Amino acid sequence: MEKTAKFSILFSLFLVFSVYGCNNFDEKTRVGNIAPEISLNSPDGNILKLSDLRGKLVLIDFWASWCGPCRRENPYLVAAYNQYKNKKFINGKEFIIYSISLDTKINSWKNAINTDNLNWEYHVSDLQGWKSTAAREYNINSIPANLLIDGDGKIIAKNLRGNEITQTLLNLVKWSE
Repeated sequence: MEKTAKFSILFSLFLVFSVYGCNNFDEKTRVGNIAPEISLNSPDGNILKLSDLRGKLVLIDFWASWCGPCRRENPYLVAAYNQYKNKKFINGKEFIIYSISLDTKINSWKNAINTDNLNWEYHVSDLQGWKSTAAREYNINSIPANLLIDGDGKIIAKNLRGNEITQTLLNLVKWSE
């Protein structure tokens, strides 16, 4: 193969990974599948299970206090949560964010929650960083990363960014009883 063809292929691969990221999850976290269980500690040490949120529309958000892109994404999460937390959805009673931190230091994690006004109650971590059980279960290899699950626990969207979050939620609002 000539040099320009090799370069062209490598450059194309670079663009794909740059634009779409290399966080491809895996077969078990495909849209349409049931999200795997997560059971981790809150900053207070209480165990919070994902399955306890069945019946609600849940955004599972993987992030960390040290992650600049995650911190820049947080205002969009806060806006979406504040706007949609009490709405009823086509398949979910309300909107919840289940934040999974890949931090290793509890104080950094807690400070980021407060600084960024992440005012929902479902914050969890095992403080294992990239070795987090949830990150391994969901095959997370870059952050921020997220999955939206419906009231049945089925994955309905992945890696929503910026205003895509509020637009997706708007499309899922139940407008009549």
